[in-house]
Amino acid sequence: MVKGANVGLTALSEDVSSVMVSLGWSSPTGEGDADVSVLLLTADGKVRSDADFYFYNNPVAADGSVQLLGKTPTSDGNEDRITFDLTAIPADVEQVVVAASRYNGARFGDLDDVRVTLADGSGEGLLRFSIEDAGAVGALLFGELYRRAGDWKFRAIGQGYESGLAGLAQDYGVDVDDDAEEAEAAESAEVAGVSGVAVAEDVPPEETPSGAAAEPVATEAGSGAAIEVEVEAVGAAVPLAAVPAPGPVPVVEQIVSESVEAPAKPVPRPRTAKKKVTLPKVAKKSLAENDSWRAARLFPVSALKSDRDRETRATSVLLSVMAQVPEFGRRLTAGFGAPAGRMEMFTEVSLPNGDSPRRPDGVIRVERAGKLWTALVETKTNGNALKPDQVQAYTEIAARRGYEAVITLSNDVELDGSPLVDVKTDGRRKHKVALRHLSWADVAHQAQMLIRHEGVGNAAHAWLLQELLHYLQHENSGCHGFQNMGPAWVPVRNGIDDETLCQGDRRAVEVVESWERLVRQVCLRLGGELGQKVLPVQRAKRGTDPRVRRAALADQLCLAGRLDSELRIEGTPGILALSADLRTGKLRTSIEIAKPEQGYPLTWAKRLIRQLSDAPADLHVETLLDGHVGGPRGTLERLRPEPGDILPKNDAEITGFRLSLFRSMGNTRGSAESGFIRSVDEAVDRFHDNVVVHLDRPGSTRR
Repeated sequence: MVKGANVGLTALSEDVSSVMVSLGWSSPTGEGDADVSVLLLTADGKVRSDADFYFYNNPVAADGSVQLLGKTPTSDGNEDRITFDLTAIPADVEQVVVAASRYNGARFGDLDDVRVTLADGSGEGLLRFSIEDAGAVGALLFGELYRRAGDWKFRAIGQGYESGLAGLAQDYGVDVDDDAEEAEAAESAEVAGVSGVAVAEDVPPEETPSGAAAEPVATEAGSGAAIEVEVEAVGAAVPLAAVPAPGPVPVVEQIVSESVEAPAKPVPRPRTAKKKVTLPKVAKKSLAENDSWRAARLFPVSALKSDRDRETRATSVLLSVMAQVPEFGRRLTAGFGAPAGRMEMFTEVSLPNGDSPRRPDGVIRVERAGKLWTALVETKTNGNALKPDQVQAYTEIAARRGYEAVITLSNDVELDGSPLVDVKTDGRRKHKVALRHLSWADVAHQAQMLIRHEGVGNAAHAWLLQELLHYLQHENSGCHGFQNMGPAWVPVRNGIDDETLCQGDRRAVEVVESWERLVRQVCLRLGGELGQKVLPVQRAKRGTDPRVRRAALADQLCLAGRLDSELRIEGTPGILALSADLRTGKLRTSIEIAKPEQGYPLTWAKRLIRQLSDAPADLHVETLLDGHVGGPRGTLERLRPEPGDILPKNDAEITGFRLSLFRSMGNTRGSAESGFIRSVDEAVDRFHDNVVVHLDRPGSTRR
């Protein structure tokens, strides 16, 4: 779009009941930043009240119509996202203005690629507006959504405000308080009060302007120190001279609050100035401290004694954090079809069901524009399996009561085409209930992405997410994700060792399913730590039917005794291959990288060895030749002094290189120190941290 242009949203997409607006920019210095704000305006171009002004101190509307989701890092800056539920915006609001502001004297003219984009409810991008002439302004109107004939339209504005966010807000009728220092001083005074403060006598009236009688000067009783203050005198703030205190200071018996009638406390106004946040200094340990003491946690786990305790605590902890942190709650519920709106959470509810009421672990309710979306929650921890009869009963109750979904939550990972619980549905019912599953690994992944990479707009929200993550990762919580390869693991390994495992054996399919669950969990954990997309690769030649694909992989396991998988990590030069050879008891992690487009083979070999200067000495390096033929190979320890040894002697064409690490895999089926699952996690981490991170990224160039 160009400046001043407008377009109707319904002409761009059918799914515009809710939209996402993203404001972005880049900075040549890497230090550019700005904060977004939204104003809801009536037909006269003014807010109805200060509550219609949404910014970092007021990020979410109670009715769910506006949600400031916070910043998402980009390659060279930030992108701020805002979701609008257009069906929930009050009828008397005609315009929705989207703006951003900078602080500490920074200007939008210092930023590059200032832009606004808009996407529909499915995430499909609809429009983009680039602002080329932002100029030396502290605040900027990006655009506005407005009603026309019952439909919503978007106008590209690109107008700047030199007076910053406070000036912009005041122009639209917001009564703001932008003096941060004055506000902080007032807050300090409220906290301190007047207890223990005495009053000096005999202040000369001629020192007050216009003959106004001055109020007594407050000093610290018995301190012997002079304090210069300002006090209210006939509605005016009057500076008074410092009171000398060579000796005792005469005082009156009445304290200030008793002798002076305090003015009525004004209604607080929106403060556009950010409060300063100072990290506390590290306190020195006292002689009373002991290394065995544990830090106090918001969600303690020491008292958990049974599986029932763990389920109850985990459900309550998760649902309460979802309700208090809108970004987190929205991430977990959006995939289940829930709207963006105000969330309410309940635990240990009782629902009628014939002679014996049912008690699901929790209930999620989301309100949007007066309509409710409701889901029942059934939780399992500590590796316990979901009970089909429980889930079936909750599904039937939800259908009778008009609820939209039943959400199951456990350590297990659901696979495509293989639901964890088979539920029968009554086709005669008009109201359909969706059965959804969420693993504890999914929950931890979303919390990690927000607090470690994408960020939340509120420090308290970040702390809550950190406490939740600490709880989930504690060994006593029971929320550790998939950690058991199942009862078929040992018989299949034994069958491979003595060559008695036959194709078509159902136990081989169960091991393949467990392997796929493990790989999916590895992707979630690694993606949360890196802040990047990590996904399992599904080759098209293996077919699209999940059941057929797993049956073929089970036959391969019977013949070759090997489990194979591939992971695509965003920003890496190749696909990470993971292979578990059950015959040799070895895990192999590897990556294939293409040859450089320019240069000579010896230059390629030398540069590759330089990149791997900090890699393990036992890393295997293999040259790949045209025709998928393997070339020379050797360990990094042997190739460091002579990189040319990796080159073929017959001048065969090189297509790339394969890097591999090997390690022994655990024998047991669980995640204990000697377990198979832990050995897979450690193998992937070691290969990524010691090999993959040192390789050139796609599109990068080195001289």
